[in-house]
Amino acid sequence: MLPDSASWRLLVVSLPTQAATARMRIWRALKAQGCAALRDGAYLLPAGGGRDEALRELADDCIREGGTAWLMAVQPATPEENAAYEALFDRSDDLAELRKAWKQAQPGLAKQSPAELMRVQRRLQRDYEAVKAIDYFPGDSSAETEAAWLAFSRRLQTLASPDEPHEAGGELPRLDLAAYRGRTWATRRRLWVDRVACAWLIRRFIDPQARFLWLTQPADCPPDALGFDFDGATFTHVGERVSFETLRDSFGLDEDAALLRLGAMVHQLDVGGPPVPEAAGFEAVLAGARERLPDDDALLAEIGTVLDSLHAHFGRAKA
Repeated sequence: MLPDSASWRLLVVSLPTQAATARMRIWRALKAQGCAALRDGAYLLPAGGGRDEALRELADDCIREGGTAWLMAVQPATPEENAAYEALFDRSDDLAELRKAWKQAQPGLAKQSPAELMRVQRRLQRDYEAVKAIDYFPGDSSAETEAAWLAFSRRLQTLASPDEPHEAGGELPRLDLAAYRGRTWATRRRLWVDRVACAWLIRRFIDPQARFLWLTQPADCPPDALGFDFDGATFTHVGERVSFETLRDSFGLDEDAALLRLGAMVHQLDVGGPPVPEAAGFEAVLAGARERLPDDDALLAEIGTVLDSLHAHFGRAKA
């Protein structure tokens, strides 16, 4: 067992010269962990965050391949030495390259289809998340890159979904479910992620007798209908919440852990955010159903069963 007091881990490995495949595999794993190479075969990482286990697995892998491996706890002798270690993990250049790539991508975005824009966003977000995962000592460059990514991501979302609602300010009041039963609810037609998730949430948890209107444009919303997921709607984006999260939290449903997981998935697909493993599969199913079913009532019925299953899955995973 490595002592908790040591703040750094040093992995020293050596592999047989003929183990070229294993050498490449282990090198790639060390690179993915963001290790600093002190010299050939000597790799440094800050302790904690699951990195000890990852390095131990790499050490065991080296030994299985006929090599040698030593995983050691390292404690800097002075604050200056610790600062020198931290400097080895400066990601400013990597972050600058990301910001440059986002800037270079800007001019051609307007010519791309919504599906292409979403693929661009997912690819660039994967690149960004990979650097963030090894940015162990974030500083000014990290904050600058986070702000740049948020601006770039919003630009992509605006181009991909020009009718999507803008963020509104203010706090969310807690609402009484009884006052919202047996109502007519309205949103934009040709349901996509946030809208179909909202409609499912309304019928499943808020208003089981809900009647839905699918609007050609938001201005068609009747004054007595409860609009959702468009500018000026009763329920829309508030702060960092997408409309699904606004509805969930307004009615006190945020204590349901499965709905929190569903909200994270909808948030990622609608405006970006930390990856959710199930998101890509849900998006693919919804895209296919949307191609097959031009009627939004039929689309809601089909995707509602998918959301029922995801809700059950997330609830079981939490239990």
